[in-house]
Amino acid sequence: MELVSIAKAIAIAVGGIGPAFAIGKIGSKAMESIGRNPEAAGKILVPMLLAAAFAEAIAIYGLVVAFTIK
Repeated sequence: MELVSIAKAIAIAVGGIGPAFAIGKIGSKAMESIGRNPEAAGKILVPMLLAAAFAEAIAIYGLVVAFTIK
């Protein structure tokens, strides 16, 4: 039972590392772009949110995998 809990924790941790870095990088570059060209904020916001949502979906896949470990 303890090994299952450890496996679930590792699955969630490993599945969350990549998306966490990706979302940070997406937000960082979007803010940098808006800082350089404030008029483009409207054009940058929607693709930034879509990219962050796709990265977050990968983290959710890690959560689903963790729940399927028995």
